[in-house]
Amino acid sequence: MSADPPVDPRGPRFSAWLTSLVLVLAMVTGVWQLLAAQTVIFAMCAFVSLRLNPYGQLYRTTVQPRLRPTTEREASEPLRFAQGVGFVFTLVGTIGYASGLTTLGLVATSGALVAALLNAAFGLCLGCEMYLLLRRFRPA
Repeated sequence: MSADPPVDPRGPRFSAWLTSLVLVLAMVTGVWQLLAAQTVIFAMCAFVSLRLNPYGQLYRTTVQPRLRPTTEREASEPLRFAQGVGFVFTLVGTIGYASGLTTLGLVATSGALVAALLNAAFGLCLGCEMYLLLRRFRPA
């Protein structure tokens, strides 16, 4: 895993809104390929680099230049962990929908949606909080 630099916290919230939209569309339509595409985005961000996130790129090129600059930054490690958690949920959801286990797909995708909406609307990143909690219990 490569180290990403700290990020503008407004970017992950913007990405969470777009992720929420994709997850809702996947749930409403049942199109597992749409959920699979989101799963790939989560995987790229968790296992390669946050800079690969197309929603983040959209934020950096179109939204961020219109906002006031900020010196506030968030560490990238918790965000990447959160992307990994999103990857697991959407992978299970994709498998559920693709294999005809619609209830499994719906439940897993709903879990990812709740987390994305909490981040988007309130800035509460459940995956980031899990990361920090797990770090407390890691041996020194």
